[in-house]
Amino acid sequence: MSGRSDVAPDTLDVELAEDGIAVEYADGRRTFYHGVPEKVEGTLRAQPGRSVHVLVTEPDRTEGALTYVNDRMTSDEILEETGVGRVLLDADEEATVFPGVTVRRDGYAIEVDADPEAAGGRVFVFEEDELSEYSYEFA
Repeated sequence: MSGRSDVAPDTLDVELAEDGIAVEYADGRRTFYHGVPEKVEGTLRAQPGRSVHVLVTEPDRTEGALTYVNDRMTSDEILEETGVGRVLLDADEEATVFPGVTVRRDGYAIEVDADPEAAGGRVFVFEEDELSEYSYEFA
């Protein structure tokens, strides 16, 4: 697809709730990631074909940056308007999306490694497709 490139994320408002995490886009719309994130350590490997979003919050947990990994559907213009970042990976490519947070493409799967201390806040990963949604937090 032409017209797709890496996009730097903006700082967005984040609300951590008992039943999930809300993110307010720069254009005022909100999205809600359902469920209490499962604690993970080491490498998180998403199922092939699922959308992967990485959210790193500030230490005060009211702001953060959201990046889509390998999203080839959303136009650059929409990402820039919403403040959401994007990183595109080729096969076996790796990228640092935030200090302490690395993503890589292994075949059709996305892998995420994160060190919350190095990231300077909390690190969440959301994995979803048309049928399911999973939330994780690096411990």
